[in-house]
Amino acid sequence: MTEHPSSATVPSNASRRHFVGLAGLTAAAVFGTNRLTGSAQPAVNDFDILNFALNLEYLEAEYYLRAAFGRGLAAGDVTGTGTLGQVTGGTRVPFTTSAIQQYAYEIAKDEENHVKFIRTAITAFGGAPVARPTIDLQTSFAAAAQAAGLGAGFNPYANENNFLLGAFIFEDVGVTAYKGAAALIANKDILEAAAGLLAVESYHAAEIRTVLFARGLTGETQAISDLRDSVDGPDDLDQGVLLNGAANIVPTDANGLVFSRTARQVLNIVYLGGTTSGGFFPDGLNGTIR
Repeated sequence: MTEHPSSATVPSNASRRHFVGLAGLTAAAVFGTNRLTGSAQPAVNDFDILNFALNLEYLEAEYYLRAAFGRGLAAGDVTGTGTLGQVTGGTRVPFTTSAIQQYAYEIAKDEENHVKFIRTAITAFGGAPVARPTIDLQTSFAAAAQAAGLGAGFNPYANENNFLLGAFIFEDVGVTAYKGAAALIANKDILEAAAGLLAVESYHAAEIRTVLFARGLTGETQAISDLRDSVDGPDDLDQGVLLNGAANIVPTDANGLVFSRTARQVLNIVYLGGTTSGGFFPDGLNGTIR
């Protein structure tokens, strides 16, 4: 890709026991069977789901904070269970458009707050947040762009267009991941919080998609969409910002609903086709769902 792309509350013991039993019946159906190994994901609980989300929020926060402010998450916001990893890559984007710079500032602050909120929620409910895993914000983007057919050496921090395309690579994934996990969340307070996170991630995704469409970067987004579809499994779910020749800012199913991704589908994307690690998470995620 060139540097200037253009388009062609804590649950009671009883309720938790009920949930664990239920999860054993539904986890494989909702979070999915590993299409690469044929093995089902283990039964999961609310803490596992929150920590899965936390891993993804670490990725988004580190990406946007570096792009907007030239810094990452504070040391006190990344410790926890599992191996604490480093972040490779990421610098402040040389924004030339005030509106896009302000969008980046707002999203970065939201994502940083998401990390803080999820960590606090897990602790408040009696769990232990996972540490930030190793995150690659350098070669992962280049590999994804090349696999999508957009050329070699892609740097999402080089300019505004690249920043937007970098955000598009995983922004929609967060929306579909929260949607897919909703059915497994037992505690209603946690479910409400997850709904709030899903809503904000949806706003972010629509914001990025709108600007990409307005800038005519439809060819690049379709290539990235096709890449996500090729690695997440056999289903054809993903959509670019152009559909049947018209703007497609809100990707939905035939009922006008946001579609869901299983944990395995999400992992396939963030690992860029890897089974247990790779892509944006070279050493894999921390936690049960990985």
